[in-house]
Amino acid sequence: MSDAQKVADRSGAAPPGASSVDRFFKITARGSTFGREIRGGFATFFTMAYILVLNPIILGSAKDKYGHTLDGAELVTATALVAALMTIIMGVGGNLPLALAAGLGLNAVVAFQIAPLMSWSDAMGLVVLEGLLICVLVATGLREAVMHAIPQALKQAISVGIGLFIAFIGFVDAGFVSRIPDIAGTTVPVQLGATGALSGWPVLVFCLGVLLTIALLARKVRGAILISILTMTVVAIVINSVADIKSWGLTTPKVPDDIVAAPEFGLIGDFSLFGSFGETTVITVVLLIFTLLLSDFFDTMGTVVGITAEAGLLDEEGKVPNLGRVLLIDGAAAVAGGASSSSSATSYIESAAGVGEGARTGFSNLITGGLFAVALFLTPLLTIVPMQAAAPALVAVGFLMMTQVKNIDWEKYEIAIPAFLTIAVMPFTYSITNGIGAGFLAFVLIKTVLGKAKEVHWLLWGTSALFLVYFAIDPVQQLFGVK
Repeated sequence: MSDAQKVADRSGAAPPGASSVDRFFKITARGSTFGREIRGGFATFFTMAYILVLNPIILGSAKDKYGHTLDGAELVTATALVAALMTIIMGVGGNLPLALAAGLGLNAVVAFQIAPLMSWSDAMGLVVLEGLLICVLVATGLREAVMHAIPQALKQAISVGIGLFIAFIGFVDAGFVSRIPDIAGTTVPVQLGATGALSGWPVLVFCLGVLLTIALLARKVRGAILISILTMTVVAIVINSVADIKSWGLTTPKVPDDIVAAPEFGLIGDFSLFGSFGETTVITVVLLIFTLLLSDFFDTMGTVVGITAEAGLLDEEGKVPNLGRVLLIDGAAAVAGGASSSSSATSYIESAAGVGEGARTGFSNLITGGLFAVALFLTPLLTIVPMQAAAPALVAVGFLMMTQVKNIDWEKYEIAIPAFLTIAVMPFTYSITNGIGAGFLAFVLIKTVLGKAKEVHWLLWGTSALFLVYFAIDPVQQLFGVK
């Protein structure tokens, strides 16, 4: 972007004869065109549209405390609706080429950490509370304070740990690895395939999907994840039609009778704001909200800065334009995700695909959001994807999140050890909360024994104290006679 264009953008000036839409979005002032914005909108949608498949599968494959599951078709509707609305609102209110949808990693927390402790409506109520808390933090200016309290290396370690956790979920749910029953003589907790070896057509579909996905990623093909999902779904449909396989899992790959159907809004508004407090301990609820908050909080900050920097929209001081509104809209997206039972919605790094096509303004969001709105009517087509075709995307996303490990200083033990524990404990205990707690406690402990306790922010001390109670909850309950 030229200096003249940057000045024009900051001043809000527009060239003579520019349309009202051009002036509102500052399309010409930011060195873009309507054609680039439209292409960027399409690129972003096709790069992140996989969430319409993955989010229903991740949430739909989990059971709450009472054994209930969420309906797949209703999840597709909720996911598409929130993505459409919040992406358009971000475009109009934030004027950045930044699309939003249900966050991977966040939905894993909801599905595998929160739902087993309470009902689905209670779990989604926690997501709403987390979103409201983010909005409060933005309004009070505390979001930056909390961000500065946690060392950058620990933030990166949390993302890496979540990436490994997501990849592990993909391997397990696709049947590539399976849990071994706890019997005498068992030497490992998981094994290859269902019997110690790979077998069956569904697992073959997964393996081919992983190979295809990594090949497309290596060649930097835009929409690699979506292309892989669609291709392997077609392969699965062909295989199923020939072999009539009964073991695909929750979703059988069959061509639906109807491709277009009316959206199903049954999950919209199905949440209980404070019901979780009656299902588990207050400490557990607070820690679960904190886990959601932390993941949403820092992923958004990194994504917003990364996308605007790539688009050349940062000012001379490195500040993001309209940052307050952008963060507030992102917090509102978390609220909308919980209120619709589609999990917390957040800003997507895949928006970089649209920026790569030339998008520089929120006008591209109108295109991306519009395409998500069209997807509302394609539910039958989107619910034929088997887990074996979608799981390779989880492995790929795990790899993408893992790349942040290179930014951690592994020579400096006072940060390397907490980072390692954060990364390792998440997949090994199948718990994101456990990983964060282990890392925080190790960080505080090591800083203390090195005589550097004053370097630890008071917010981190307080959070670590909560985690200490969390890990010791059983003896604490016994001490006070709580069952």
